[in-house]
Amino acid sequence: MSLARSSAVIAVGTLASRASGLLRTVVLVAAIGAIGQASDAFATANQLPNALLMVISTGLLTGVIVPHVVAVSAQPDGGRAVLPKLLTMGVVLLLAITVVATLLAPALVVLFAAKFSPEQQALATAFAYWCLPQLFFYGMFALMGETLNARGIFAPYAWAPIVNNVVSIAGFAVVIAIFGADRTDLDQWGPAGIAALAGTATLGIIAQTLLLLAFWRRTGVPLRFDFQWRGMGLRGLGLRAGWTFATMLIGLSAGIVQQQQISEVSGDDASVFVWQNAWLVYMLPYSLIVLSIGTPYFTRISEHATAERHEELRADVDRAIRVLGLFIVVAAAAVIAAAAPAARIFTNNTADALASAPVLIAFLFALTPMAVLFVVQRTFYAYGDTRTPFWFTLVQGSLVVVLTFVAVALASDATLTAAVAAGQTIAGIAQLALASWLLRRRIGPFGLGRALGALGRFAVAALPAGAAGYGVYLLSGGANGWMLADKLFGALGTLVIGLVAVLVYVAVLAVLRVPELRLGIGLLRSRFGR
Repeated sequence: MSLARSSAVIAVGTLASRASGLLRTVVLVAAIGAIGQASDAFATANQLPNALLMVISTGLLTGVIVPHVVAVSAQPDGGRAVLPKLLTMGVVLLLAITVVATLLAPALVVLFAAKFSPEQQALATAFAYWCLPQLFFYGMFALMGETLNARGIFAPYAWAPIVNNVVSIAGFAVVIAIFGADRTDLDQWGPAGIAALAGTATLGIIAQTLLLLAFWRRTGVPLRFDFQWRGMGLRGLGLRAGWTFATMLIGLSAGIVQQQQISEVSGDDASVFVWQNAWLVYMLPYSLIVLSIGTPYFTRISEHATAERHEELRADVDRAIRVLGLFIVVAAAAVIAAAAPAARIFTNNTADALASAPVLIAFLFALTPMAVLFVVQRTFYAYGDTRTPFWFTLVQGSLVVVLTFVAVALASDATLTAAVAAGQTIAGIAQLALASWLLRRRIGPFGLGRALGALGRFAVAALPAGAAGYGVYLLSGGANGWMLADKLFGALGTLVIGLVAVLVYVAVLAVLRVPELRLGIGLLRSRFGR
């Protein structure tokens, strides 16, 4: 499958997945509210498997396993002798980690939400016992999905989360029908409601993982247990895994500090659940654009690195940054302009939407830098270098911690969560600057000056585009207008603002005769023109 067609498959699947995921969150918010102690308790519990998975998946899988899968897939047998061993090792490790994590549920809740009241921590712990088994199925989903991607089979991994969302939507709707809606108070949750809500969340993850099994036959790799782990070619990968593990621990540690601090304002102000919902909106353009375009590029960059085709690799790095930038800059501008209507989709009233919007805006300013970092970081991984990402992530994590405490010292309760999110964005920009400099030292010039020039042109076009979108919001009545009247109008308003921003953006790029515009149009035609 060509790069363009692969990107199209991922983009469409990711769009459907994210859209259904947004609907899933809308139903969940209807059940537990957006701002409240119960909603933050569930959000804390449900993030625990994701936080632990960050260490396992982003570190071990992306940094070590996927490049190894690409390498062994080029062997005469297509990796059929080695891949079952890798899967077996993954099952054993994930099962052990999940059991230990579930036993440690009370300690994990305290770690992430130290400033919750004892009653709120007790509810979060009860939710966590049901949510933490997700870790095993999340890990298997990531391992199988990344293996499919590395072998050029991109569709299942992009489309399978839709099953999770359908199961969750149905289950959350049943919870609302049986137990009622907008249950934000701690005393509204008993054992049956806890099991129904958190059990539904876990059942959805199980369903999406099982769906991947239906596509595994296409890999040609036997799906069997193989405990003969000698001869897998992992010698020397232990050090790489150690560096990626340490890298992800930095991110996890910084995240814990953030969650601890924002947990103090849980109940009356934007806190843990608002943070997660803002991140979900942020991840929609990131996933649709960065992952759909960047994932096939990462596979190809890994192939170039394995074959020592350094010139081709540098060309792909430059091209990936410019193509991603073309789309991601306008996405950031459009969603910033539509922040309040977008937040209204995931809240039950206008006041909560206005309290949530600044958190979303703070995240969105990091969208373009993180898109570039995606390419830079994965280029290091393609060369098997996991040590360098550790150092620039250490700088980023340290800045996150420092800026989080600065936010605590300077921000009010109402703005604390947004201030902490802004600190993360600033730290991410510093991380990108350092990572880009280190990559240039590693592989030589890769067109960063030209890429930055392109990003500058995109930003010039995005300013009037975002202003036009925000003007539409103001003309609709702003905070008192129809776009914040309810969730449906919030979604419609977000769509209208986004459409206006994109049209203005394309028009300005055309007037400026930006050369990347033709490149982007060509990519879209190659994807969807058939």
